[in-house]
Amino acid sequence: MLQIGLTGGIAAGKSTVAAALVELGAVLIDADAIAREVVGPGTAGLAAVVAEFGPGVLTPDGALDRPALGRLVFGDGAALARLNAVVHPLVAQETKRRVQEEARDAVVVHDVPLIVENRLAAGYHLVIVVGASEEVRLERLVTKRGMSPEEARARIAAQADDEDRRRVADVWIDNIRPRESVRADVARLWHERLAPYESNLLAGRRAPRSGPAVLVEPPNGSASWSSQADRLLERLRRVGGDLVRDAAHIGSTAVPGLVAKDVIDLHLGVASLGDADALAPVLARAGFPAVEGQWRDAPKAGDLDPARWGKRLHGNADPGRAVNLHVRVSGGPGWRYALAFRDWLRADESARSEYAEVKRRLAAAHAGDRTTGGYAEAKEPWFTGVADPRLAAWVDRTGWSPRAR
Repeated sequence: MLQIGLTGGIAAGKSTVAAALVELGAVLIDADAIAREVVGPGTAGLAAVVAEFGPGVLTPDGALDRPALGRLVFGDGAALARLNAVVHPLVAQETKRRVQEEARDAVVVHDVPLIVENRLAAGYHLVIVVGASEEVRLERLVTKRGMSPEEARARIAAQADDEDRRRVADVWIDNIRPRESVRADVARLWHERLAPYESNLLAGRRAPRSGPAVLVEPPNGSASWSSQADRLLERLRRVGGDLVRDAAHIGSTAVPGLVAKDVIDLHLGVASLGDADALAPVLARAGFPAVEGQWRDAPKAGDLDPARWGKRLHGNADPGRAVNLHVRVSGGPGWRYALAFRDWLRADESARSEYAEVKRRLAAAHAGDRTTGGYAEAKEPWFTGVADPRLAAWVDRTGWSPRAR
């Protein structure tokens, strides 16, 4: 089951995107609607709210007086926390129940206004953020919802800003265009990413990749490789729990300014390869199925025992974001080498420039290949003959240690 978080600021237009996704086949779970239901007349939730805030939050007919409750909690962080402590567990329980009722091949969209504010993004396979400028949202609140400009500004200011939303967004949909244009974007997203992702997830396979190595310049801002890696690592730490000892962004995309294939390399440190195998089904459910085969890093000078370089390799079922996920034993030679190589390139400008030139030259030489295998194999002589001795010397000279970074 593919679970998508859908969020955006007040009046950004989530409902337009949610409706389009439902028409395409998604199942919508609306957190606001559930929050209203769990404190409906006669519910235990309503009784708990009254016990916390008093009978003044009830209408004459015994329903929740939302404006009265809003006046008590708006702008009062402590009061809002008390309300959330009552409502949020009930919403979570009901959400879980509804998810469990859906088919295994469902695409479930969770419409949750406060994904950013409540730090919920890591709980979804992907997060879609619907965005609109503050000016547009202010105009919508005043003209369509009847708020005063002051009230509208206060409501907007009480939520996360766009910078924070972009930090968690796997997909950003601008909703300041004609409705049909937005719906067309949603349809492309569904057919090109969400539906294939769900199919791959159900089958336990990574999204297919083909073609030669294509090097690109690092993207900037919230689309930067480091920002994308941060989002992925947060999900991996969450699902991995105690089996994950450490997690890191490695490889070329982890080195600022270095050209690279648009494939993010991550690694997880575990206590043993047995733990790596126990982690495999958990990672598969999170969208990172294991890649079949026996995997190990190429042994380097100083530790030539191939058995010590074993690892597990996972890919990403999401066709919109290629990932290589390496699961290695924490403290082992492959784990240590991956971190040291990254940090050496970050620190040594000449090594970084030389590696970039090697990559460009070999990518051009293998531009006609059907896969990236020839390109990867062609880099090995540079690693073993040039990079490895210099890396070892840098480690000795600087006293580098992964525990200190």
